[in-house]
Amino acid sequence: MTTETDGAAFLVRYAHAAGIDICFANPGTTELDLVGALRVEPGIRAVLGLFEGVCTGAADGYARVSGRPALTLLHLGPGLANGLANLHNARRAGSPMVNIIGDHATWHLRFDAPLTSDIDTLARPMSGAVVRLDSKATYAVDVERAFKAAADRKIVTLVAPTDLMVAPFPAPDLQQAAALASPSRSPVDAARVAASRARLDQGGDIVLLLGGNALTERGVRAAGRVAAATGARLLMETYPAIASLGGDLPRLERLAYFPEDIVRQIAGAEVVLAGARPPVSYFGYEGRPSEPVPAESQTLLATPDEDAVDALERLAEAVQGLPHSRPAASPPPVPAASATLSPDGIVEEVLARMPEDAIVSIEGSTLGGPYLRQAHRAPRHRVMTNTGGAIGQGLPCALGAALAAPDTRVIALQSDGSAQYTLQALWTMAREKVPVTIVIAANHRYAILQTELKRSGIPLDAEVVAGLTRLDQPAVDWVALATGYGVPAVKAVTPEEFAAGLKKGLATDGPFLIQAELD
Repeated sequence: MTTETDGAAFLVRYAHAAGIDICFANPGTTELDLVGALRVEPGIRAVLGLFEGVCTGAADGYARVSGRPALTLLHLGPGLANGLANLHNARRAGSPMVNIIGDHATWHLRFDAPLTSDIDTLARPMSGAVVRLDSKATYAVDVERAFKAAADRKIVTLVAPTDLMVAPFPAPDLQQAAALASPSRSPVDAARVAASRARLDQGGDIVLLLGGNALTERGVRAAGRVAAATGARLLMETYPAIASLGGDLPRLERLAYFPEDIVRQIAGAEVVLAGARPPVSYFGYEGRPSEPVPAESQTLLATPDEDAVDALERLAEAVQGLPHSRPAASPPPVPAASATLSPDGIVEEVLARMPEDAIVSIEGSTLGGPYLRQAHRAPRHRVMTNTGGAIGQGLPCALGAALAAPDTRVIALQSDGSAQYTLQALWTMAREKVPVTIVIAANHRYAILQTELKRSGIPLDAEVVAGLTRLDQPAVDWVALATGYGVPAVKAVTPEEFAAGLKKGLATDGPFLIQAELD
């Protein structure tokens, strides 16, 4: 006997059967029936975000850590627009998610109400698939198409008009949905493994550049075996989605940021791409190469969407016994201790106190650069970085990671300028009681912008330049902001104060923020 349901319940039940167990929501009037459907589907945890960019960033962090898509529930075109920056980061990270965007009833759209907008066009640049549920006849097929795209690691925007949410439908085929819950990556063709083996056979300076799932523990260990057998250098992308580092894992050097530094780092090397995109300059700089590594010096082992782990394991088996004479690269020097609080000092304290299997969410160069140079000295852990460069990712990503791995300590190394974009994440962290220890590098300036200005020869002390890059008039009180959102916080001015704050933060059963004052 066929049981009837409505469109909203159909959608939520299908999502849960397809392996989705969380929804980051900032709903409005057009999502009321979907909120009601979440009420009767206990298998999906509903988490409220005070800003849509928090919802999309948290869904990104959840996907990076769990490997599974999350739902977001957003209000019409403007709500989606508020979340687009972190959808850009999620797209670059290869994070799957399904964004359900409530829309006006199909019969109401022609009246052009104040919140009417072209949701499909807004969504398209940041989505791997845009699916509009605007027909009863194709509803079940369209829902299946949307969740199949998410299972293929795409960002899906699902537009849900209110009249379809209350329309009657037969119950969904949950067995069909369950088949989407365990997606697999495409295997790499044997010819590419052979071509990479042939490149390694030639010897010389060879870089194995890791990205995608090559940066999981299995992938890094397989890459280490390749390096041990061939003398290849191991590098990871500049901004990986999530990477396993530290402990007894092979040390990964980070690909440099500026193009001239990339050229110095791997000049003349042959680069084997294992889940990584070909290196490109972050911006175009006159007189400097946009492609620091010539195409003829690159060999593709696996694309970011393919199973780079399996490819590396097959390659490691193929190269066993190859002779090589290249010495292991020297690790970067350990920074000297300082009497004043500094980025290096903060990183050293974090390395010393970090628990095993922690997750570190990095946003900003102030702490990110020093941390990634020394991460090999930490216990084994995972690191998330800002893959797309749209700032405001770090705190939401940390929130999503903590919800994906509730028994894991998350440490957010966060610059103060970018934290302002999505500081509402603090409220959700407090409400959900997630174990996130936040370190705000409070230098009260846009440091990366000042670095770029100096490279361009523009004086930082010019009134207009200072006015657009300094955040010290007034200086932001992060302790007050955090406390106002329900997150306990302390201010640290000295190394001793930071050490005490970090010790307390890592022992707190819930979120804790440290405002680390830097010159």
